[in-house]
Amino acid sequence: MNNVTKVIEIMNSYINGFVWSPFMLAILLGTGLYFSIRTGFIQIFKFKAIMKETIIKSLKKRHVKKDSGSITPFQALSTALAGTIGTGNIAGVATAITIAGPGAIFWMWVSAFFGMMIKYAEIVLAIKYRKKNSHGEWIGGPMIFIEEGLNMKWLACVYAFLGVVASFGVGNMTQANSIASAMRDAFNVCPLTTGIILSVLVGITVAGGIRKIASITEKVVPLMSIFYIASAMLVILFNIKNVPSVAALILTSAFKPFAPIGGLAGVTVATAIQKGVSRGIFTNEAGLGSASIAHAAADTDHPSRQGLWGIFEVFFDTIVMCSITAFAILVTEKWTGGLTGSSLTVSAFDTVLHGVGKYVVAISLAFFAFSSILAWSLYGKRCVEYMVGEKYNKYYLFVFLLAIVLGSVAELHLVWEISDALNGLMVIPNLIGLIGLSGVVISTTREGMKKMKL
Repeated sequence: MNNVTKVIEIMNSYINGFVWSPFMLAILLGTGLYFSIRTGFIQIFKFKAIMKETIIKSLKKRHVKKDSGSITPFQALSTALAGTIGTGNIAGVATAITIAGPGAIFWMWVSAFFGMMIKYAEIVLAIKYRKKNSHGEWIGGPMIFIEEGLNMKWLACVYAFLGVVASFGVGNMTQANSIASAMRDAFNVCPLTTGIILSVLVGITVAGGIRKIASITEKVVPLMSIFYIASAMLVILFNIKNVPSVAALILTSAFKPFAPIGGLAGVTVATAIQKGVSRGIFTNEAGLGSASIAHAAADTDHPSRQGLWGIFEVFFDTIVMCSITAFAILVTEKWTGGLTGSSLTVSAFDTVLHGVGKYVVAISLAFFAFSSILAWSLYGKRCVEYMVGEKYNKYYLFVFLLAIVLGSVAELHLVWEISDALNGLMVIPNLIGLIGLSGVVISTTREGMKKMKL
């Protein structure tokens, strides 16, 4: 058994080395640059209009017909954000800082800047090529637009297969394990108990279909985001005098080798770029195509209008949430003490929220990870539906719920590593679809800008 595990680890290491290599990251960022140039950098010059079309309009209550098979644009955003906001924003940022130094945050911002346009293109294509299933629900995503747009069903099936497998890893077991660990450390709850309760709650929610999932995520994601942001901002405000020096540290560290501090090894600029960009992609999922599956169900009158929500999604996930975590850690100077992951975030919060930091992080992780599980259950379900039909969804969901319990009690180091590799592999067919259909994205964007008078 140990030999088999060793072989898997070696193979996975090679895969990770390729999918997160500088070559692949350059192609990914290059795709984002291409869409930025061809659309006139709308993430900059149309930013005010994007905010008006998305978050401002979401303040107005909007309903969709129960038999329409769709959800509101804000519900689609919340479901997609549920899949992206999670351990990456809390633990992933801390890990990036300890491994690659503060400069990694700058390159995380760079990945988000170009990732906005990648996410935009994914959603435009998902809406453009979506179709309804036998229940009258809109379905779309990379597997649909790859088949319909490029006539490459085999590649679409590859993406769908990777999506299913990833839903058990990054979208299920790792999230469940994060919740169980947080509940154990903060409240001394048995991981098995957490797993069972979590499985029941997820089962009840997903049984109601996408509309039930969306109704939960549209409440959980905004409330928990406000809770976490308020807590992190309190830490930052108590250390406000350190903010200018931290901002300068992030910028200078991004462009020059970083000298060892505390337990930190020497960091090169290349390491800062690689870790910053890859962590940014990991948290906002721009390039994976997964979030477009949720956005495909939105009640919208044009693909470009929903695409704008994708720009906001990446902005909020990385530029806002990740930055707040980074500054909360860096202004307290706890990052030089040898801690990493969520433990570092807890340590930073505890400098102001004495003894309460672990509860804030635990509660935030629990709700963010729970909503991530809900979102990925939808992604996996849609991928299964695409490959083998709707009748197999019930079998998928049964195994999915069982995996939650297993993930809660297992040691998941290898699962985390495999999840990273699967995320990277999902990028390849998705990028082929984006590049191959780039002309459709551009023409649809021009049409949409005229329609929205932007």
